Amino acid sequence: MSRIRVPRTGPGRPRTRPLAVLADRAYSSRAIRTHLRRRGIRAVIPQPSDQVGHRLRRGRLGGRPPSFDSEAYKQRNTVERCINRLKQWRGLATRTDKLAIAYQAALHLAAILIWIQR
Repeated sequence: MSRIRVPRTGPGRPRTRPLAVLADRAYSSRAIRTHLRRRGIRAVIPQPSDQVGHRLRRGRLGGRPPSFDSEAYKQRNTVERCINRLKQWRGLATRTDKLAIAYQAALHLAAILIWIQR
């Protein structure tokens, strides 16, 4: 999270805090949600069924469920499909390149080929 840099369209230093984090239900731990809440980042993470059951079993002491925006979560599916499409390229999936610049070149080439096919 500390390495995120989102450049601004105009002058000014890049943003280091995203507006929201779209994550899989594997990242629904209390520590992650607390970290995001402390930084003022909206968490769009579904709750696993076991966490829902634990919260419901505690009754009133379990608290209320964390908010979940299903429309924003649908955007995550688009990104996942794009990443899976890029990983169909064997060199990207296995990361056999020694230099980061060679990996980045392969990523650009795969993206161009996907774009041309559409």
